Amino acid sequence: MTRASFNRRAVLQAGAALSAVAALARPAIAQSAGRVVVVGGGFAGATCARELKRGGFNVTLVEPSATYTACPFSNGVLAGLRPLSRQQFTYDALKKDGLAVVAQRATKIDGQQKRVSLSDGTILGYDRLVLAPGIDLRFDALPGYSEDVAQIMPHAWKAGEQTSLLRSQLEAMPDGGTVIISVPANPYRCPPGPYERASLIAYYLKTQKPRAKLIVLDAKDTFSKQGLFQAAWKALYPNLEWVSMSSGGKVIEVDVGEKVLVTEFGRHKGDVVNVIPPQRAGEIAALAGATDRSGWCPIDPVTFESRQQAGIHIIGDACVAGGMPKSAFAANAQAKVCAAAIASLLGGRAPETPKLINTCYSLVAPDYGITVAGVYRPVNGVLTDVEGAGGVSPADSSAAFRSLEASHADAWFRTITDEVFG
Repeated sequence: MTRASFNRRAVLQAGAALSAVAALARPAIAQSAGRVVVVGGGFAGATCARELKRGGFNVTLVEPSATYTACPFSNGVLAGLRPLSRQQFTYDALKKDGLAVVAQRATKIDGQQKRVSLSDGTILGYDRLVLAPGIDLRFDALPGYSEDVAQIMPHAWKAGEQTSLLRSQLEAMPDGGTVIISVPANPYRCPPGPYERASLIAYYLKTQKPRAKLIVLDAKDTFSKQGLFQAAWKALYPNLEWVSMSSGGKVIEVDVGEKVLVTEFGRHKGDVVNVIPPQRAGEIAALAGATDRSGWCPIDPVTFESRQQAGIHIIGDACVAGGMPKSAFAANAQAKVCAAAIASLLGGRAPETPKLINTCYSLVAPDYGITVAGVYRPVNGVLTDVEGAGGVSPADSSAAFRSLEASHADAWFRTITDEVFG
């Protein structure tokens, strides 16, 4: 047995164990035993709300949008591989299952009184509060960039209108044009996401606009699955250039009038410019007093309870999860652990120490997938990688294996969205 296959088997075994623990943790008690409000209806929030509802709790999911647009696989929309509609999901199935879904925005959290204020003036009381607000983009962190400028230089890091805008710009660009992607320093949502985006845009250019060029300006010298991505780029996309931080890739200013990105080493002009800005936890987390100076939310890795606000739990992209990356897979796993912990806490029991898993799939081309997987457990108050339990796709994989990984990625997306959104 190779080390890679051992790692993959260990991840699968850990996943089965986690599912069993989550199922056993569901309490067979009346709804009156606990009121839980969940703010945010993405992969983390919707999963947690479902788990708690199944456990018999009085759960209210607060989410202002009627439709959720998923970020995983949205890079395929940019490459013309799938319509945006395949990324969009409603909350109808959650409502059908008896979950209360309130289409309002949470505007204030009173942790002392345990109340959530909504945009229509409604106030919801709770015994436990779960925040799953995702990310906000730090437009102020990059001189020259703003929400208005994003209509010219899209970020497309929140899927939806921005995804469609960037796609339309790529379609309109003449053959022979230049596409530039600006990648921020860590941490940000989906560590391998910008490099999958570069790969699939490069695929689109190769097949539709072969004289075009793609430049990736990076504020880092290393990134997730780097060896696998770069080997694929060398083989498939000679017109893709990656510029590391040390080589002058860190963008320090945006010149929207000239469609130029300024680095410490020079100026880069593009026909299509995709600026992915630095990020932080969604605004409601800061309003709740759950963020630290980094802009993210420190948590207890056993319960995902805020280290700054008792009775408030933070899951998904907004939390500081140690070695665990900000991904949809991670958000789903964290939500299940958090729901089990809340069930224990409201039932007067000590929560069990969890193990969590994450798998990040990336497409380099429609039939070329690569994967990184990990298992995590709390060590000294921090979620830490379990040594030897994770790994990446083998570097010497065959074309058939890469195609199989791409199929696994598609199957994962269909499975998780069906589980979460029905």
